[in-house]
Amino acid sequence: MQLFSTFEHSSYLELAISSLEKVGVKSEHILAVPLANRVEERRLFDTLHRADGISLFDKGAAIGTAFSVVGASVGFVLEWGPIYWGLIGAAGGFILGFLIDYIIFKVVHKRKRVIKGKKSEVVLVVDCPTELVEKVEEVLWEHLALGVAKVE
Repeated sequence: MQLFSTFEHSSYLELAISSLEKVGVKSEHILAVPLANRVEERRLFDTLHRADGISLFDKGAAIGTAFSVVGASVGFVLEWGPIYWGLIGAAGGFILGFLIDYIIFKVVHKRKRVIKGKKSEVVLVVDCPTELVEKVEEVLWEHLALGVAKVE
């Protein structure tokens, strides 16, 4: 019977492997496979089927709204009138907000691309006799496995 489990790459994985050997599983029947993490660059614009939760539109909409109100108010005094100056303020504010978000995304967030939460980094495959399955599963859970599956 085979048991598959995923772990973070930590000392708990090493402790789990040594505990499995103490339980009676031979080292030839234990396979640890490290996973390659994704290094793909994030996309700036989301699609209908893929979104990463980062929006370059939010600050642009807020600043555009504020600038359009100010532009329309000042436009009563200026030559082109409040409508044109409100539109100019909205466009200028949106572009300014978009550029602020773009610079923050490219400069600040590029440095800290840490995946939040727990991520599986190692897959542990254990081939053991049927009478040891419950004990092996218990050892894996005790050593903070992220997930465990059995295959007969």
